[in-house]
Amino acid sequence: MIEKLQHKYALSRQGAVDMVKACISVAVTNMALMMPAGILFFLIRDLLEGNLTKERVPFYAIASVIVLLLIALTNFIQYNATFLTTYRESGVRRTTIAEKLRILPLSYFGKKNIADLTTNVMGDCAQIETASSHWIPEMIGALISVGIVGVSLFFAFDWRMVLASFWVIPVAFLIILTCSGAEKKAIRKNAAVKMTMSDGIQECLESIRDLRANNAEGRYMEELDEKIQNVEKMALFTELKMAVWVNSSAIILKIGIGTTAVVGGALFAKGEITLLTFFMFLMLVARLYDPMQITLQNFAAIISTAIQCERLDEVLSTKVQTGSKELKNHGYDITFDHVGFQYSNDTAVLKDVSFTAKQGEVTALIGPSGGGKTTISRLAARFWDANEGRITLGGVDIAGVDPEMLLTKYSIVFQDVTLFNNTVMENIRIGKNGATDEEVMEAARLANCEEFVNLLPEKFNTNIGENGSELSGGERQRISIARAFLKDAPIILLDEATASLDAENETVIQEALSRLIKNKTVLIIAHRMRTIANADHIVVLKDGVVAEEGSPAELSQYDSIYIRMTKRQSESLAWRM
Repeated sequence: MIEKLQHKYALSRQGAVDMVKACISVAVTNMALMMPAGILFFLIRDLLEGNLTKERVPFYAIASVIVLLLIALTNFIQYNATFLTTYRESGVRRTTIAEKLRILPLSYFGKKNIADLTTNVMGDCAQIETASSHWIPEMIGALISVGIVGVSLFFAFDWRMVLASFWVIPVAFLIILTCSGAEKKAIRKNAAVKMTMSDGIQECLESIRDLRANNAEGRYMEELDEKIQNVEKMALFTELKMAVWVNSSAIILKIGIGTTAVVGGALFAKGEITLLTFFMFLMLVARLYDPMQITLQNFAAIISTAIQCERLDEVLSTKVQTGSKELKNHGYDITFDHVGFQYSNDTAVLKDVSFTAKQGEVTALIGPSGGGKTTISRLAARFWDANEGRITLGGVDIAGVDPEMLLTKYSIVFQDVTLFNNTVMENIRIGKNGATDEEVMEAARLANCEEFVNLLPEKFNTNIGENGSELSGGERQRISIARAFLKDAPIILLDEATASLDAENETVIQEALSRLIKNKTVLIIAHRMRTIANADHIVVLKDGVVAEEGSPAELSQYDSIYIRMTKRQSESLAWRM
């Protein structure tokens, strides 16, 4: 049961145990709240039968005080069991999801977008938090307490009165349950239009500069307004649809008052029940049906929460890449051995790729766009796992190595640089946790950062804004390169690392790289042929296969793709207006 609760409501094991305790505490509290009705019943019976003596008055007074104290105690326990434990579990859930997202393979993120994942961590968690603290314990606790009361009355009083009072409860729940499939479908559609709206808002914020530059913001805002209106329409439709079922079940509950009165009146008229029993059941249904109506609303809300639970459980249940925490490699040669790879759309990106990037050499990957160059660099660092063949590092298959352990051996500079809203110093220090200021500044010098850092108001302590908004593209790229210098790993992956640099800075970086790569494995992706002029080995990729490979001198001996690319770039550089 605990495991089922974990998957159904995206809970930790302790969270599932706490939910069971919360449901029990609500049931106990409900039972305690029903005790005053029991005291009242016996008090009225004694009054009618003339048994209320002076000796029994203190008994009822003491019993009333005990019941009040018991109600206070059970409410206190219920509060702790439902709210406090739920909020603690909510924190655990968010932390668990964040940690799971941290270790998931990048192939997972290729299927998701930022708005979707943000909704997972924030919106879905908040919805489940409300369900766990308010709806689920209240509903389960109410059903348990009503069941206990119903069974007790069945044996203690007339069973016909019990049926007349309680038959509406399962019927009302059955009505809500009947619509659960349609409700889930509506909730999924609602979630889809919300996601479309979130994507549109995020896209608008990220591309506002381009929209204004092309005078397209008016048309885009019209489309975004339509997406927002779709969310409103879908929300109203979903609420109206559920309201029909909830109100129908509420009407059924009200019918129970009538059946209790009719059956009770008939039995009393025949003398088969006492007036006191008749009165007690009328009081019972008045006390019972209002909370049950709230419980039915909670049941409907729990059904709608199932979608959020499924989304979170999908994240938590996704398999992660695993492997040995120890890397027993011999050197740092990277070998692709008949590697094939395809993304989720089943289109092959790499087909039977084989080559070796040797330690102490610069291996350049070139070729037309879409040939698989970036994919190879991602596979080399095990961001994805190959579908066919194998990739080895120093003779060790990286598919059997823990990704985090493997990445300690890599310094990576991506084409798209990610910087944080922090100082230059801290953005570079990400390359090596605990690095001293002197080490950071030395890395910055090697990456040619000093030139622009010294012009900043507070130099290395200058805040560079969100994603480095205060810096130029070339300056942002150099900070990324400085991280790689600081990490000083035995393998360096450069994905168009110098694409945003001018010719002068590119030359400086190339000189720094030549000092850095001694006895290291360097895999560089480049479109500028001059960037790889001094490469030791060139692998030309075209349509996912190795079309040709060799040293620059070897590829210059015939009409190779490398030579044709070099000539075309030379011609483009010589072109004038």
